[in-house]
Amino acid sequence: MTTYNEDSIRSLDWKEHIRLRPGMYIGKLGDGSAYDDGIYVLLKEVVDNSIDEFVMGAGRTIDITMNEQKISVRDYGRGIPLGSVVDVVSKINTGGKYDSKAFQKSVGLNGVGTKAVNALSASFTVQSYRDGKTRIAEFSKGELLKNDEKTTTQRNGTAVTFYPDDSIFRNYHYRAEFVENMIWNYVFLNSGLTINFNGQKFISENGLKDLLERNIDAESMRYPIIHLKGDDIEIAITHGQQYGEEYYSFVNGQHTTQGGTHQAAFREALAKTVREFYKKDFDASDIRSSIIGAVAIKVQEPVFESQTKTKLGSQNVGPEGPTVRTFINDFIKKALDDYLHKHGETADALLKRILQSERERKDIAGIKKLANERAKKASLHNRKLRDCKVHYGDKHELAQETTLFITEGDSASGSITKSRNVHTQAVFSLKGKPLNAFGLTKKVVYENEEFNLLQHALNIEDGLDGLRYNNIVVATDADVDGMHIRLLLMTFFLQFFPDLVKAGHVSILQTPLFRVRNKKETIYCYSDEERQRAIQKLGGKPEITRFKGLGEISPEEFGLFIGEDIRLDPVILSKEQKIIQLLEYYMGKNTPDRQKHIVNNLRVEVDIAQESKPVAEELVA
Repeated sequence: MTTYNEDSIRSLDWKEHIRLRPGMYIGKLGDGSAYDDGIYVLLKEVVDNSIDEFVMGAGRTIDITMNEQKISVRDYGRGIPLGSVVDVVSKINTGGKYDSKAFQKSVGLNGVGTKAVNALSASFTVQSYRDGKTRIAEFSKGELLKNDEKTTTQRNGTAVTFYPDDSIFRNYHYRAEFVENMIWNYVFLNSGLTINFNGQKFISENGLKDLLERNIDAESMRYPIIHLKGDDIEIAITHGQQYGEEYYSFVNGQHTTQGGTHQAAFREALAKTVREFYKKDFDASDIRSSIIGAVAIKVQEPVFESQTKTKLGSQNVGPEGPTVRTFINDFIKKALDDYLHKHGETADALLKRILQSERERKDIAGIKKLANERAKKASLHNRKLRDCKVHYGDKHELAQETTLFITEGDSASGSITKSRNVHTQAVFSLKGKPLNAFGLTKKVVYENEEFNLLQHALNIEDGLDGLRYNNIVVATDADVDGMHIRLLLMTFFLQFFPDLVKAGHVSILQTPLFRVRNKKETIYCYSDEERQRAIQKLGGKPEITRFKGLGEISPEEFGLFIGEDIRLDPVILSKEQKIIQLLEYYMGKNTPDRQKHIVNNLRVEVDIAQESKPVAEELVA
């Protein structure tokens, strides 16, 4: 046993502690392939400060520029007091937000945000412009390198530029889609704010109404969006054609992706008000089935359940205010009831949607009961699922890293199972190709044993509140059959659980196509271009192996591909992609249309090492 004495005790300074335990401050690290990876939390922490300036009435524009690895944020607020520039970004428990008069309803109250960005950046520069003077401070990994003050003609405000440290965020890159979603949320929640991002202007006039219109198909809405605003609260509601419930919830401008007390109160108040309006004791699930809703509230001194602020824990809206539950319930009870009385057509459409959900629920009640009983028995000895120890809903520092790999066949699942991290990585094994679920009702989820076991493994039967894994990763072979299985799984999720995809939980696993090695070094390659570079690097005649399927990769090698260097392609739905049309085109029965597309987009590739160049150019043309 090692000696345990006074020499064993260490005191870390602020930057050492953040760099040693980054997950405590920014959640999971990641490489930028998931919307909640740490590099996006770093950006959010910086932008939050600029948003708080806007909320306080200082500065209506924020400029953000980004490439794959560098971020710059410039606001036109009051600017950090020049004498405090260094302290604000490098001393824990230092900041203006402890003065509740200056920042009544701010997101960041713990004085850690920009310090974490500073400590976790290879290069971090902050510059404050204030009343004709400017101070610029440059850091590297939290260490101060430069601190200068001079005169300026620039407008008041603050500019921050940083490069995340690639020794912590390995192979990272920013995805514009995730950053744009973050920016849209900022402008939806802050009327009058303009954010310029890489030359594109983002602005919203109608708040949460604009948010829902951006995220859902107009054709699928059962009635026009109900948009209600009050003091420190705003809601938007409609019902669509999809299954499940979909919510966007915010506190003081923070997107609470895991909900919290305000989202629970919103769901409860909605069901209660609708029952009272129609004077019928509807089942709450029928009222909320297919709902798409958004709620944003402002509270004083919010309490979140983690540093990343993804779930609200506050019970009250302020030190002397009502509970969050009472505040939201009182607003919805009056505002929604008034709206439905004034808009009879919307009230009729809402009633029809509820009655339809009620019929569908009763139609599958019998088979659902039997299926759940089978799933409960199977869960005791479920050969399809090799579970992990930590789950997404747990209050555990590794909860964000929880992952379920969905694999095809026993050989692939066996390799992943042997090499996975048993604490955070689970495996669900498919038996062959799943059913094409396009156009089918939710009844098939219970009739098909594999689908039923999968939804129980994820725990998403009644929505995402109980989701057991943050990341659902489709791990199939990179061949025709593997691609087909990917499509079938995506069809299943988009047909019955689209909110799982929209919330950014679903990804595709990249696995290497080639292994190039000599006696000294092994390089795994994910494309032919990488293979060529590896051959040039190793020189001579290295051994080249082409992996045809996941089952060919040994467990020892697989461990390299699903650890900290994991490569994931997130499944992202853009505003332009309509789910119904997307599924109908790829998974429907319009075979001639797909054939026409394939023929028109055929590409002929020729090995120019064996063919003459003119012939190759002619064929490719």
